[in-house]
Amino acid sequence: MKYRSRTELASNILEAANGGATKTKIMYKAFLSYAQLKEYLAMLIQNGLMSHDVEGEMYRTTSNGFKFLESSRQMAGLLTPRAPEDRMTRHV
Repeated sequence: MKYRSRTELASNILEAANGGATKTKIMYKAFLSYAQLKEYLAMLIQNGLMSHDVEGEMYRTTSNGFKFLESSRQMAGLLTPRAPEDRMTRHV
């Protein structure tokens, strides 16, 4: 099993909460234990990346959460391997 970074876990939660979701839905979509979910939800709410509607028990990704998701996607894109340059077009 691959270990996920804190950034990756936070991104998974924010994506799962896009449009609104309950704790259970987020937990299953992000493949988290309940203990992990509670810890991360508290951190994401405290940092303004997620909001919580107490009446409907819904969690939603905030505009700052979407900015975080976009930044993390860009960072992941920088780390993906690219095809090697064609050796014939290199100038020595």
